[in-house]
Amino acid sequence: MDEQRVRGGGPPRWWGRGDGEGGEGRPDADGGVGRWPWRSTVLLTVFVLVGSKFAADQQAGDRAHLDLFARVLLVAGSGLLLWRQRRPVLVVFGTATAAMVYLGAGYPYGPVFLTVALGCFSAVVAGHRKAAWAAVGMLWAGHVLIAHWLYRWLPPSGDKAASWGQEIVVAAWVVAIVAVAELVRVRREQWDRERAERAQAARRRADEERLRIARELHDVLAHSISVINVQAGVGLALLDSDPEQARTALTTIKAASKEALGEVRQVLDTLRTPGDAPRAPAPGLDRLSELVEQAAGAGLTVEVRGTVPKLSPGADLAAFRIVQEALTNVVRHSGSRRARVQVDVDEADGALRLRVDDDGPATGADAGGSGNGLAGMRERAAALGGTIEAGPRADGGFRVLAVLPIRVKEDR
Repeated sequence: MDEQRVRGGGPPRWWGRGDGEGGEGRPDADGGVGRWPWRSTVLLTVFVLVGSKFAADQQAGDRAHLDLFARVLLVAGSGLLLWRQRRPVLVVFGTATAAMVYLGAGYPYGPVFLTVALGCFSAVVAGHRKAAWAAVGMLWAGHVLIAHWLYRWLPPSGDKAASWGQEIVVAAWVVAIVAVAELVRVRREQWDRERAERAQAARRRADEERLRIARELHDVLAHSISVINVQAGVGLALLDSDPEQARTALTTIKAASKEALGEVRQVLDTLRTPGDAPRAPAPGLDRLSELVEQAAGAGLTVEVRGTVPKLSPGADLAAFRIVQEALTNVVRHSGSRRARVQVDVDEADGALRLRVDDDGPATGADAGGSGNGLAGMRERAAALGGTIEAGPRADGGFRVLAVLPIRVKEDR
């Protein structure tokens, strides 16, 4: 239950971690990056070389011809992208520097800017925003210096200053790269938050389910074992002097253990077949008479007052378990052998009030048990939006008062 995967939503598995094909850039178990993104880098390098050759043909006479140095710069800028997942800051500055040297040498405009764009994108997504801004700002500032001042001393010969309209286009291109990268970064952070929230919600549901199962098992076993314990003591005490009474105690033990096994089996069946309907209906206040009989078997006389109303399944189960646990505590801890259960319905408030009283006093003896009975009752009531008050009365007895909503929204 704890280890279930959190599915649905979120970015593709390769998003922000390199390329998905062939496992390129996939995170290792320790959070590092896996294999190098060779395939995408080689494809991009080929595209940049071919595209730059086409751009050179289109800009022949205006820009310098592509030579060996130009191709070295293009390959170097593209090759740096192999490290874009491990060293994004180095890559963004390296690609920007290679592009600036390429433009300073008078080579034609073209796909060389793609390497800078991808380097900037990788740096921003990795969280190095200032480094990405600084790198593309450096490229733009270098282009302004080259195009409007240094062009006199740089190839190609006879070159003229670029128009400021062209600079506006370059600036817009830089802003667009940064904006897209920032948008992706924000979206990725949002996906990470949503994934974390889903994982936290799944853990919370698992914890709530564990608590629910623990309460069910505690309430089922505590009551039955208390009856068995009392009857076992009676049987041992009367085994020689009153065999017939001892036989009655053993019969009660058998019935209580059989019922406990049945309810435990029902809980375990629910765990084994998640999503399926339980094979037996959950107990409710319509089985209050059974609790009275079981308590009588443990030597406790229970008086029930009031009329049991029609309740939703969740409230009905919680009411039954609360009365069961309260009577179990009377058997274990009270010196009184009488208890009273009062059932009242407040139609105006839409609330059910359960009151379980005994006349005490507390025995003070160690009756065993986990000590989680009252906590479990409070958790059951709180889960439905109700309350539990439990404590000693002024006359020496003990009272448990539960207020539960009659209608509650069932578990989704």
